[in-house]
Formats: sequence, structure tokens, C-alpha cells
Amino acid sequence: MAEHTQDTMEFFRNMWGNMGFPIPGMVTPTFDTQDLGKRITDLKAVESWLRMNLSMLQMTIQSLEMQNATLSAVQAIGGLTTSAATEANGGAQGEGPTVGETLQQAALWPWNLMQQVQAQLQKSAEEDADAAPAAAPNPDSKVATKTAATKKPAKKPAA
Repeated sequence: MAEHTQDTMEFFRNMWGNMGFPIPGMVTPTFDTQDLGKRITDLKAVESWLRMNLSMLQMTIQSLEMQNATLSAVQAIGGLTTSAATEANGGAQGEGPTVGETLQQAALWPWNLMQQVQAQLQKSAEEDADAAPAAAPNPDSKVATKTAATKKPAKKPAA
């Protein structure tokens, strides 16, 4: 068995030795400190080069993942806006707003929200004003006449 192992090792030594570089771990160790220092320096340079390539590869992967997530989000938003536009048009395909109009509408949501809140507040104020004369005190009272005379009608905001 040992003879078979020796033959295999000799075979590999001959094969790799003819190529011009030794098999790692199968060379006789050197006792020259300068040679060892040179090898250590070379291997450290290779290690730093590999680490730099690894970090660049990781950054590339992360940027591609971020790009993929962004594109997926944009496509999802585009799908939502097209489905909302289709529903708004009664299911008619091809007659919906353009992408620019959809983005413009999306950008105006704070303004639209303020308009809705203002309309609700105005409606509430009008309902309170309609309910106030029914609950008014006796008109013969001087105080009731004075407050009714000083009350100004509510201004309607411009749309």
C-alpha cells in the first residue's frame, strides 16, 4: 500500500514539476528567511487583492439588489396606478390618464387632502349655522337681538 502511495506522489511530482511550478505542500521547506519573507509578502499582496475584489463584488451585488428592489417598487406602483385608472374609467382599457398625468395627480395628494378637509369643515359649519336659529332664545330679549345683529355671515372660500 505504501508503495502505491509513493508511486502516486511521484507521478504528481513529475507532472507538476514539468510545468514549472511546484505543488503546494509537496515541496521541501526552505530555511532561508529572506525567501520566506518574500513568499509571505507575495501572499499578503495576493490576499489584499482578493479582499479588494471581494469587497467590490459585494458592493456590486448590493447595488444590483437595490436596483432590482427599486424597479420592482416602480413596477408595482405603475400597476396600481394603471389599475386605479382603469377602475376610474369604468373598466375601459387604453383611455386612462397618461403616466405624466398619473404622476401629477400623485404629487398633488396633499393639496387634494386639504381641499377635502376644507369642504368637510365648511359643510359642518353650515350645518351648525342652520341648527343655531332653531335653538335661539326668545327674540324679545335685548341680548339675543344684539348678538344676532353683530353676527356676520360666514364667507365661502374660493375653490
